[in-house]
Amino acid sequence: MALAVPDAGTVTLRIAPKVPVARLFFLLGYSSDPHGWRDGTVDLAEHDELLPALAHAVERQTDRALRRGLLQGYRTIEESSLVVRGRVREAEQIGRRFGMPLPVEVTYDEFTTDIAENRILRAAGDRLLRLPGVPKAVRTRLLHQRTRMADITPFTRGQPTPTWRPTCLNARYHQALHLAGAVLAGSSAEHLPGGLRMDGFIFDMNRVYEDFVCVALREALRPYDGRSALQAKNLHMDEGDSVRLRPDFVWYAASGAPGVVADAKYKARKRNGYPNEDLYQMLAYCTALGLPEGHLVYANGSEPHTGHRVRCSGTVLHQHSLDLDRQPTALLAEVQGLSRRMVAGTSAYP
Repeated sequence: MALAVPDAGTVTLRIAPKVPVARLFFLLGYSSDPHGWRDGTVDLAEHDELLPALAHAVERQTDRALRRGLLQGYRTIEESSLVVRGRVREAEQIGRRFGMPLPVEVTYDEFTTDIAENRILRAAGDRLLRLPGVPKAVRTRLLHQRTRMADITPFTRGQPTPTWRPTCLNARYHQALHLAGAVLAGSSAEHLPGGLRMDGFIFDMNRVYEDFVCVALREALRPYDGRSALQAKNLHMDEGDSVRLRPDFVWYAASGAPGVVADAKYKARKRNGYPNEDLYQMLAYCTALGLPEGHLVYANGSEPHTGHRVRCSGTVLHQHSLDLDRQPTALLAEVQGLSRRMVAGTSAYP
């Protein structure tokens, strides 16, 4: 993150994640596409700092996506025209032209390269080129990729990111788009009072870890039928539905009854243990769902598991820890074991 301070030059602030860069990319990749992820898919070129590694990975994946040329597709265009093309937008024509025959308000589909997928790739490259700390060689290659996408409409600051849907037609873009999405979600460029300018890139590790745990649990619980709800909605603590609860993960058995509730916490165990407020939160989830057990999944810890039985209610609150320093296959195996333990403690699954 670079802060341009008036009359004081530029100050660069680097915040390193607790996990290695390669492991961070695994967490991001698996959360985005657990079936398409393969170990080693993203080449980091031995970069051990986040921004250089990410810029290199985005450029390499963009290059692979564009090797067969820019993807084309249909884009809906609404404009004022001197000729009728496609369909006339009658309401807009009447409201704007007041009976004038020209210009005509029309809408039509155009087959073009200026589609959401290409706009996202270009926007990610543009964001990275604006950030300090991108190696010169990577910056040169990013400029080359931007030249290949010169006819793609650039983003306007504050404009929402276009949405795209994975299909067989854009399959060669998938990896690049997932990385580009991470860039666009984590970039920031702000003007603050006093003339201070900040250009930065940051990951919300709480969200990254939460997404990984929820997706990994969902995949691990597939053999048990039922369904999984990530960021479960329509759950309230009180009978009047005025106190909303939103657990990270709820698994419902095939009968529809809730069977497992879990929350992911990107916190390491401290000398005096995990925060008590996490236990209070999980107890509320268990009470509202009518479950005898609840699970808190932490990132690293001195003990793999601790449990607390609540007085009078008998509810058991489990605190698990995942070792993020493990290799991806070992980490996923750890989640598999955790899912089996969760299902074993519920009466919703026979």
